[in-house]
Amino acid sequence: MSPLLIVLLVIFSLHGYTSDRATASDPDPLQDFCIPNIKWGYGRAARLETVPCKNSSEATTDDFVFSGLKKPAYTFSNMGISAVSVTPQIFPGLNTLGMSFVRADIKVGGINAPHFHPRATELTYVLQGKVYSGFVDSANRVFAKVIEEGEVMVFPRGLVHFQMNVGESPATVFGCFNSQNPGVQKIPSAIFGSEIKDELLEKAFGMNSKQIDKLRRKFAPKD
Repeated sequence: MSPLLIVLLVIFSLHGYTSDRATASDPDPLQDFCIPNIKWGYGRAARLETVPCKNSSEATTDDFVFSGLKKPAYTFSNMGISAVSVTPQIFPGLNTLGMSFVRADIKVGGINAPHFHPRATELTYVLQGKVYSGFVDSANRVFAKVIEEGEVMVFPRGLVHFQMNVGESPATVFGCFNSQNPGVQKIPSAIFGSEIKDELLEKAFGMNSKQIDKLRRKFAPKD
């Protein structure tokens, strides 16, 4: 790992931990750390706030090390992106520290569709490639540009943002959030993959029922 990346990851960590606690979505920790006690049934679906910490004397270095970002995820979506999301559910050392992160790999021409995180600001770092990145504020102004290897962009909490690989080779980006549970809502899926009445969507987007049905089939939740 390059020295620059190490420094940036440290900055990301400090950003997540030292964000203004008055506006942060996660509460202040009451101890140095809280490694969930798997003896109480901790798992991917568990609500972390209901799982007690194991005794701090039982914590090990391995609780604070995660090796799952060395390679991209095995599968890419039909939009040309794969992502490895790292939350306390798979990296217990993050629990109660108010942060999480993600590795995203984007094929040439691939996109990270417009989406937002209701509980976190995101700081994104381009490890390799050229990525058109941006967000839309509440006045519908677009703040976007192509960012390249070594550059960082911030997406304010709750604002719609997006990315597209505009380079000639695959791109890799790392994102850090100031919440251990940032949440994500993808705009196309939230609108056309939900149960909003067709009549409303037809009026909102000026589409007919056949067009709405086509989009529903495309963005319907996959089992």
